Amino acid sequence: MNRLQCFIILLCSLTTGLLAQEKHTLSGTVSDILSNETLISANIIVENLQIGTTTNEYGFYSITLPKGLYEIQITYIGFQTIIKTVDLNSNINLDIRLSESSLNLEEVVIETNVETLNLRNPQMSINALSIKTIKQIPVVLGEADIIKSITLLPGVTNAGEGASGFNVRGGAADQNLILLDEATIFNSSHLFGLFSVFNPDAIKDIKLYKGGIPAKYGGRVSSVLDIYQKEGNSKEFHFNGGIGLVSSRLLAEGPIKKEKGAFLLGGRSSYIHLLLPVFDIDNKAYFYDLNTKLSYRLNKNNNIYLSGYFGRDVFEIADSFENTYGNSVLNFRWNHLFSDKLFSNLSLIYSDYDYNLKLNFVDFYWNSGIKNFNIKYDLKHYLSTTLKWFYGLNSVYYKFNPGKIEPTSSSSGINPFKLTDKYALENAVYVDLEHQLSNKVAISYGIRLSSFLRLGQNALNIYNENNPVVFNEDLQIYEKADPIGVNAYKRSDIITSFFNFEPRFSIAYQINNYSSLKGSYNRMSQYLHLLSNTSSPTPLDVWAPSGDYIKPQLLDQFAIGYFRTFKDEKYTLELESFYKTIKNRIDFIDGADLIANNAIEQVILNGEARAYGLEVLFKKNEGKLKGWLAYTLSKSEQQTKGRSPIESGINNGQWYRTPYDKTHDVSITGSYSIHKKWTINANLVFQTGQPSTFPNGQYHYNGISIPTYEARNSSRLPNYHRLDISGIYNPNKSTSKPWQTEWVFSIYNLYNRKNAASITFRENRNSGTNEAIRLAIFGIIPSISYNFKF
Repeated sequence: MNRLQCFIILLCSLTTGLLAQEKHTLSGTVSDILSNETLISANIIVENLQIGTTTNEYGFYSITLPKGLYEIQITYIGFQTIIKTVDLNSNINLDIRLSESSLNLEEVVIETNVETLNLRNPQMSINALSIKTIKQIPVVLGEADIIKSITLLPGVTNAGEGASGFNVRGGAADQNLILLDEATIFNSSHLFGLFSVFNPDAIKDIKLYKGGIPAKYGGRVSSVLDIYQKEGNSKEFHFNGGIGLVSSRLLAEGPIKKEKGAFLLGGRSSYIHLLLPVFDIDNKAYFYDLNTKLSYRLNKNNNIYLSGYFGRDVFEIADSFENTYGNSVLNFRWNHLFSDKLFSNLSLIYSDYDYNLKLNFVDFYWNSGIKNFNIKYDLKHYLSTTLKWFYGLNSVYYKFNPGKIEPTSSSSGINPFKLTDKYALENAVYVDLEHQLSNKVAISYGIRLSSFLRLGQNALNIYNENNPVVFNEDLQIYEKADPIGVNAYKRSDIITSFFNFEPRFSIAYQINNYSSLKGSYNRMSQYLHLLSNTSSPTPLDVWAPSGDYIKPQLLDQFAIGYFRTFKDEKYTLELESFYKTIKNRIDFIDGADLIANNAIEQVILNGEARAYGLEVLFKKNEGKLKGWLAYTLSKSEQQTKGRSPIESGINNGQWYRTPYDKTHDVSITGSYSIHKKWTINANLVFQTGQPSTFPNGQYHYNGISIPTYEARNSSRLPNYHRLDISGIYNPNKSTSKPWQTEWVFSIYNLYNRKNAASITFRENRNSGTNEAIRLAIFGIIPSISYNFKF
């Protein structure tokens, strides 16, 4: 027998041995022992092999291992860690129940927190906050707020005090995809930014993706804020809520059928407007919202969910002005387990944002909004211990209502007018893989193929050379072009179509047991645009689809990071640097009129944007004192060049600061437990002032003073800073009591800093000199609230 024959026999015997090695799958769900609420991103770690997995959005996990005896460690933030011994000699379904850390378990309790699994995970640029942490952060008017809390993270800034939305890595507020139980939320704020639309009592999980965004997400180019509501307690009835100076909330949950089905119903409302008549003020400003969810386990392999949200804001000035707006969403989901390795979720989603304005003194009514109908099908395939395969598809149908004007009485001088409705269909398929190449290297790679079809509408303007904006060489300004005709289409017609290839890639290299390096790249497309001439969203802003004249925004983002833990994971350090470019970022010509404009393409130019920076997050995770320091050094710019050598472009074609460019952003957040009854919390915030455009001169014409202005966003508002503190008092000595209460005392802006929301200029009527007027929204605001649970 020659050497080749011997080698072949040896290879065959080794291969046969590997194939003969029996492998079995351990799968199940992880949930709260008291309520049956499933836990998202719980860690399941195989102690013998130092490998593991995490639960998905519905608490499901699956891991395949060689036959043998294993110690399985299950960890989740805020819950006691347990170890279970599993003899894996066949496929096993193991549902795991965890208890909150304040309760005792019969299982083995250990102190070690295995952080190495997170170090190995290729996912980066992601932040998660627990509801417990959010409720400890002091905010204006004492109401726990998800949006305000995430602005304390690196790379995230507020859109301005008293303003809606948030900005991520130098991006605009409309570039954030905000999901509530997979349904799109188009306006995330109540009362023009004072509160967010998310009731913290109804929320279970929050994740913010700033980069390296998985392929299952699409449609926005800045970030994804993914929020899941609780499912409800399927064991027993519970109520919790809170009473504050401005608003109150109440949430009820309980079983539909014990251990199988549950309901959740929560509501909030503000009521400060009820006190205004006492002071002879005939104005109103209030909000209310409703969260609801039904969940039911049909059998071991099938679960269904029906969740919804409805919110409204009402703002009235005497009998002359009335403004209402809000979101409505409804989502039906079906989880199906094809096998212990293949999990699927089908979602049918309806989302609606509606805006209404009524001016009684001119008998005028305005309505606008956006609706979408979305079908999604996602599958998660746990192929092996080292390979997971995620894939799916979704299709979204949009109806855009740019505006409708109606008279409210027969004597009104207003003529009825309807802006042309627009329709679109957005489709996508994606594949994403997580691959553990070795003990030190893990990668995630995938693609998303997206398409956007602009569907037929009643009338679409035609312009000479397909150009709705013309340049006046004599005046050196851009002007609206006159249409040369109108095209009418059937609803089934496709006016314009776009197709984009969106690759995603992330890699993690574990240097040792306490540090790792990560890198990522992702391309994303955004087909919807928010038409706004302010730096933050307002209810009057209008969404518009891409088409012949408005091109999709295209993002390319690179990020690299270093991650490290110290002293047995008591401290963590995250350093990330990013660079991103965006093509086809819309820009507005000077003097653009966006309200009730039926030819919005006449005031829009396509430009580009870029942002880059460094983010630092240092956290203390254990002990009486917990908290973090977040710092961001960044730059965000925009450029719109002339389309030909004779055109000047916007700002003479030069790069200029975006309204959300903030060079330095620092936040320090801390929580100190004095003893079991008292916890003190504080956060200190500093930000570089928001870019602004100021007048740099004036001239007189026919007795009228006309100001001239500097280049766009050449100046800044004064730097922004404030200190907030709060104290939480829990009078209950025992957590076994059915009635749990706490008092929250807070002071927003402790040293009464008058931060500038804007600076305007005017001529003093008495002296005739020009003067700057600084507008501040908030000074010092003390508040108190009472929370309860039973």
